[in-house]
Amino acid sequence: QLQLVESGGASVQPGGSLKLSCAASGSPSDYYSIGWFRQAPGKEREVIACISGRNQNTYYTDSMKGRFTISRDNAKNTAYLQMNSLKPEDTGVYYCAGKRYDLIRVQVNAYAAWGQGTQVTVSS
Repeated sequence: QLQLVESGGASVQPGGSLKLSCAASGSPSDYYSIGWFRQAPGKEREVIACISGRNQNTYYTDSMKGRFTISRDNAKNTAYLQMNSLKPEDTGVYYCAGKRYDLIRVQVNAYAAWGQGTQVTVSS
C-alpha cells in the first residue's frame, strides 16, 4: 500500500548539486525503510543509500560516501537525497523505493514499492 513519488531531477553541470525528494503515502513512516537507487543507460540498477524509519540508521555504497547524503523527515513523510560534486557518470534515472518493515536491505528485490524515477543528467 506504500506509494512513492520522486522529484527533483534535472540537468546540471559537473560539480553541481541536486536534492531529490521522495514523497511517501499509505503507511506510517516508522513502518518502512527507504532506499535510493539509480540506473544508468545499459547498466543494472544499483543501490546508492538506505535509511530506516524510526532510528534513521543509514547505509551508503562506498563509492557514494562523501558526495551523497540520505535523510528523511518523518513528520513530512518525505525522504531526500542530497547530491553534491556531481560527475557525468552520475547520469541516470534515480528511484526511491520502500520496504517493510524497518530493516535496511540493499538488494533491489527486497523492495516492493517503487516510484517512477526521476532523470538526472550531468554534462558540460
